[in-house]
Amino acid sequence: MSNIVFSESSGLQDSIYGKCLYPLRLLIEKQSEAFEVQSMLPKLFNMETSDRFAEQLTGMTSMQGPQPVGEGGNYVTDGFQEGYSSVFQHVTWKDQFETTEEMVDDNRIIQLKKGPAGFTQAWHRTREQFGARLFATAFNKSDTFKINGFTFSTLGADGVCVFKTSHPSKTGGYTTQSNQFSDAFSNDALGAMECAMQDFRDDNGNILSVSPDTIVIPNIHSLKKAVFAAIGADKDPDTANNGANYTFGRWNVIVWPYLNQFITSGTAPWMLMDSTYNKVNYGNAWFDRKKLTINQKIADNDNLLTKGKGRWSAGFHDWRAFAVGGISDGTALLS
Repeated sequence: MSNIVFSESSGLQDSIYGKCLYPLRLLIEKQSEAFEVQSMLPKLFNMETSDRFAEQLTGMTSMQGPQPVGEGGNYVTDGFQEGYSSVFQHVTWKDQFETTEEMVDDNRIIQLKKGPAGFTQAWHRTREQFGARLFATAFNKSDTFKINGFTFSTLGADGVCVFKTSHPSKTGGYTTQSNQFSDAFSNDALGAMECAMQDFRDDNGNILSVSPDTIVIPNIHSLKKAVFAAIGADKDPDTANNGANYTFGRWNVIVWPYLNQFITSGTAPWMLMDSTYNKVNYGNAWFDRKKLTINQKIADNDNLLTKGKGRWSAGFHDWRAFAVGGISDGTALLS
């Protein structure tokens, strides 16, 4: 997002605002770059650009594979078909702030800095919140959420919420599968969910060798304590013996405070992700159709209007990249 495009009205540089345009732009760019360093979006989403009205993701189902035949036997006819597909339709987002002529004329530096700093922070915070809301809404078992009258979906390509106890098979070649589990976080639950994900199948029942490597949690003290206790010691954290902790040193941890705004109160969801599978098979995607574009013009009241707009879409495609625990009515991992 930091490659911001600026445009200005003719003659603007000759006005009283000419001397403040470059400092305002520089501050917006620096604020943008600083926020992006802290963003979790690139760690969780496949960040792509787009030059179309919408983007579609799809794939092909697997083939059965070779079969034994007798001497001189005929070839076995195999086949495949298009799998589930997802459509990402881009939405335009806009914001603006106003700089008064008097602020520039009186050289009120502090107030002049507040406008672009607050604008850039709000812009990137909105994007971060949108990404967190996608996941949190799915944690809450909801298929959609609304912002300013626009409806956004948490459905994957298979037509159900990305976290579900009954993901269907496109070909009917395998039973429904679950990536939504009820167990609260513990060392045993972590190991059990990892095993469950390693047994995820494609639409024909073939094991996909999913290997989760990332734990994602909201900023909840008890949950953070449990996670780092489980993965931070080389001995079994649940007993006083010297048994080896096989979860030690194998996980990346993402604590995402923005999740706290949108998860159901009193819950403590925790998610595992296979970052490689997510990238290769597009568990989710974020398409930037138009990067943040800044336009500055003088309004009828002689104030300087700084307008920003961008266009993006984001959502889920292949549910197998993720699994979530701590969800009521989810599948039980531990008996």
